[in-house]
Amino acid sequence: MPALPDDLRAWRLRRKVSQIDLALRAGTTQRHVSFIESGRSTPGRAMVIRLAESLEIPLRERNALLLAAGYAPAYPETPWDDTHLAPIRAAVEQVLGAHNPYPAIVVDRHGTLVSANAAFHTLTADVAPELRTHPVNIPRLLLHPLGLAPRITNLDEWAHHVIDALRTQAARTPDPQLDTLITELSTYAPTRHIPPTHLGFAAPLRLRTPAGELHLLTTLTHFATAQDVTVAELRLEAFLPADQPTATLLATTADAEGC
Repeated sequence: MPALPDDLRAWRLRRKVSQIDLALRAGTTQRHVSFIESGRSTPGRAMVIRLAESLEIPLRERNALLLAAGYAPAYPETPWDDTHLAPIRAAVEQVLGAHNPYPAIVVDRHGTLVSANAAFHTLTADVAPELRTHPVNIPRLLLHPLGLAPRITNLDEWAHHVIDALRTQAARTPDPQLDTLITELSTYAPTRHIPPTHLGFAAPLRLRTPAGELHLLTTLTHFATAQDVTVAELRLEAFLPADQPTATLLATTADAEGC
């Protein structure tokens, strides 16, 4: 297991924070931070937590930092189906249900589906069964040739939008599983074409359906104040109509499906 000095220095450099800035954020001195990173000083448990919080290190990795310092993890990782998370599950399902007739999902840090509303299930009903079998990975479901990819009319834009977002996440919080997923998804993505009128890859998802083409925007929400690893890693992704025809089409489809 890597030692605390190496881990702390790696996180600080990854966040592009100087020792003095970290010291100011954590309420200590630059000398103390320097001594910790050099192994000349052993911080207390509270100081490790303050340093990790100051560097915006995710809860899972904060636990790893505590272990590297010789302390027990501070943040629980409760199974999603545990009774203690029943209020969170109920709140999530209420949000997902209220978002109908627009698709919405909840995923974990690797993009694995935790829950979805009826509109999302309708949207992906014709995807290959193996991509809809638990555990369902949403980036793979989107970009796999047997997934939604053949129906995405701006796949060259959208695929790189998805992959670039994952790369940003992996750069901020290294994760071998994310690296493997990015490598796989990159084999599905068309060659990146950047026209002279390019305005960025945050383009609406343009998706063909039997009833017409949908133009969808996405929003991301997470539990910013969570103290449980499982909850902190959840992300709600909601798809919103980018134009009135899309809103009408989604509402009509939901009525036909009885959603």
